[in-house]
Amino acid sequence: MPPVAKDVLAMAGEQVIGAARATWPGAEVVPGPVTPSVTSYVQHLDVDGRPLYAKASVCGVSLVSVLRGACGDLDTVRARQAAYLVSPGSLMEREAAQLRALAGPAGLGVVTTAAYARGVLFTEPVAGPTLADLIEREPGRTRELLGLVVRDVGEGLAREGVAEAVERASIRERGIAGTFARKFNGPSGSVYLRATGHGEALDAVVTRLRRARRVPPAAPRAVIFGDLKPEHAAFPNAAMGRPVYLDPGLMRGHEVADTAKLTSRMALGLIARRPAAAAVVLAGLDSFVRATARNLPAEERSTWLRELVPLVLMDTLNILSTYLTAPVGLPLSAHAAGVRARARVVVELLDRATAPLLSTQDGASLWRLYLTCVRRAVAG
Repeated sequence: MPPVAKDVLAMAGEQVIGAARATWPGAEVVPGPVTPSVTSYVQHLDVDGRPLYAKASVCGVSLVSVLRGACGDLDTVRARQAAYLVSPGSLMEREAAQLRALAGPAGLGVVTTAAYARGVLFTEPVAGPTLADLIEREPGRTRELLGLVVRDVGEGLAREGVAEAVERASIRERGIAGTFARKFNGPSGSVYLRATGHGEALDAVVTRLRRARRVPPAAPRAVIFGDLKPEHAAFPNAAMGRPVYLDPGLMRGHEVADTAKLTSRMALGLIARRPAAAAVVLAGLDSFVRATARNLPAEERSTWLRELVPLVLMDTLNILSTYLTAPVGLPLSAHAAGVRARARVVVELLDRATAPLLSTQDGASLWRLYLTCVRRAVAG
């Protein structure tokens, strides 16, 4: 029987407190609230009055997967977690190494690491608005803010020494295409899709996306952030300051993947919240994507857009299916709950936007259709 959420969260909480007390012996460790997450266990705590966030991975997979029985019953999860924590190259160990790479050779602003111990990563809170907050506050700056973040990340990750550091601590499991392949591979993928409540429609979406990417892209050339979401870039020194990044998933990949994840999560945020300025934000997103394409050689522009749109749709399906299969008892963020509540229109978006993937090779046409589908979903 799959474990229940309260037992898994309690196990992870014990791990966090134990790691904190071992790291700061004699300190007063006061546990705080758990941050809603479908992936890792994240908890606020104070250590001698110092506020920190503690992050732990359970068996190296998402919390949703654990609670759906992917790692066995509770006793099996406990045993696997104990082995995972002492295994080299655990997820949090690699994330700690990536934060060092971002702060070191990449020269980027990053969240401050307080410690890494016993499979738990301790970081200091980042004051100030996230990229998502700034865009919601100033929708007319959407293109500018997206460009600032993507340019800052791209320049940092291209610096000498970054690629070597990433090769030693890559987090490929956070990549869009890899996640899609794991989730929807073979008969188990269809069973998983049925659990979303939209199995028939999403099964067709998966088939189209798989066929659209049947010819693999060229070998990855660059280091990418890998998990560049609007909430993973913060601005602690006012709106015009340099961003600070958290929760990286650095890996070798194509630069388009970072833009794809930003685009997907921006669109889902608009669909979930339906803000009054949604049209302004979408116009800024469109302008940013088109400007990025225009900066490429003419012969690469359509191909870039042709690669962007399927990745956006894959990421949308990846996270939608995770939200829809989250078991009762697992706390969801406001964003996750909002997307889940509007699942029907997101499924319709995926159905409409994937329909022409096999018949249309023009990237600009696919991008225009995607935006039209997002506008309809926000209004629906």
